[in-house]
Amino acid sequence: MNLILKSDKPPREEDNTGAIRVGNSRVLLEIVIRAFQDDASAESIVDSYSTLTLSDTYGAIAYYLKNKDSVEEYLNQREELAESVKQRINLTQSDMSLIRSRLLSQQIKDENLY
Repeated sequence: MNLILKSDKPPREEDNTGAIRVGNSRVLLEIVIRAFQDDASAESIVDSYSTLTLSDTYGAIAYYLKNKDSVEEYLNQREELAESVKQRINLTQSDMSLIRSRLLSQQIKDENLY
């Protein structure tokens, strides 16, 4: 019996926003890798995300372990982007505490009607 070894492409797809998804799922690479870094097993990661396959999850982890520097750079870029978006949202939205107090005040008024 002859075993034929072939090289599979990394189990990831980059979408039009630059986010890398694992396999054919919508699960982001950073979610899988951060879970792995937090000592989650591939099986427990798959249990948390029904669209992930075990082989794609192991493949993503293996890809990370073989390409740590470039994946860490990608993860850092994603964190910087998330922080940038958060700051932009905070700048464009009014103070949420005012909205919260108004909603609570209205809720109290509504409760007093009953």
